[in-house]
Amino acid sequence: MKKQIAILGSTGSIGTQALEVIREHSDLYEVYCLTANNQVELLAKQAHQFRPAAVVIANEQRYDELKRLMSDLPDVKVYAGAKALDEIVEAGPINMVLTAMVGFAGLSPTIHAIKARKTICLANKETLVVAGQLICDLAIGYHAPILPVDSEHSAIFQSLVGEDKNRIEKILLTASGGPFRLKSMEEIAHVTKADALKHPTWNMGAKITIDSASMMNKGFEVIEAKWLFGVEASQIQVLVHPQSVVHSAVQFEDGSVKAQLGVPDMRLPIQYAFSYPKRLSLSSDRLDLFQHPLEFFEPDLKKFRCLALAFEAIDRGGNMPCIVNAANEIVNRGFLEDQCGFLQMADIIEETMGRTTFLKTPSYDDLIHTDKEARRIATELMTKR
Repeated sequence: MKKQIAILGSTGSIGTQALEVIREHSDLYEVYCLTANNQVELLAKQAHQFRPAAVVIANEQRYDELKRLMSDLPDVKVYAGAKALDEIVEAGPINMVLTAMVGFAGLSPTIHAIKARKTICLANKETLVVAGQLICDLAIGYHAPILPVDSEHSAIFQSLVGEDKNRIEKILLTASGGPFRLKSMEEIAHVTKADALKHPTWNMGAKITIDSASMMNKGFEVIEAKWLFGVEASQIQVLVHPQSVVHSAVQFEDGSVKAQLGVPDMRLPIQYAFSYPKRLSLSSDRLDLFQHPLEFFEPDLKKFRCLALAFEAIDRGGNMPCIVNAANEIVNRGFLEDQCGFLQMADIIEETMGRTTFLKTPSYDDLIHTDKEARRIATELMTKR
């Protein structure tokens, strides 16, 4: 039987590429549900192409518009709102849930999917950033596998296949370095959102592209790797690798290093999560190592303070990563809307870390409260600048 897949965030970069994978392997996979936050036109178009059982628009104000666009598909159920997202992932026919939503909003439906014992294909890194311990405990308790979709974490996962209980000495987490890798602090102080959105390697959504430019995205990936692979932050080394050919690597206690290499194509880790442990054919470019020099550099933590702040959040633990994520979501949007400068983002995040109530062992309700408090503080700080 075909695997039934729910795609949370089907109109984003990961979601659209996941649909390409499903289209290429339509004999193996079928879309059960598609969801989006605001893009009703694209969501309706996807529904017409893939004929899922249901679609959900998170923004309830767009429900009537989506319903009108779907009027010629009476067999496709149309829902709206956050509660509908939580409920749809529990549907019995679903085998896998691809969490490709961006930000804190992905946490609640992921928890509901885990409790429904679905296989989680995780592309929403914020889920583990803000609630790593909670998510890992739930996944173990409900026997819900979590398969990483981020290219770096998929590379680590692939490098660990067959290693059983061999001890990890170090994870080598690669980063492109973003568009400002070679710029000075003085130059970075005056960059615009147009500059930051020109990623040198990957084609991603605006939020993740800005996070990549500030290297906060890499900081979040460090936190995600800690929870996914059961290592300490001190065992994770970030390597700036501009070519984005080595997607990440694992060093074992005998000194050997295993890495996963390939052209920058997110369909590969998406497809591997869908097909694991099998590999399927993929109509993509092939890596030609004669054409790609492999360079590695240490990240500049003074120039990219967001990465340093992420490491600080890991060290402090508790709800601090949740605070950092909430503040980052505010300043990321603020930068895109010309409300703060590029370097000011780190300033506001750091000050929010100092002002938000710190909790060493937060519950889920605590994390919800922390997210709201940190967003309020970060917004106030941004409007005063």
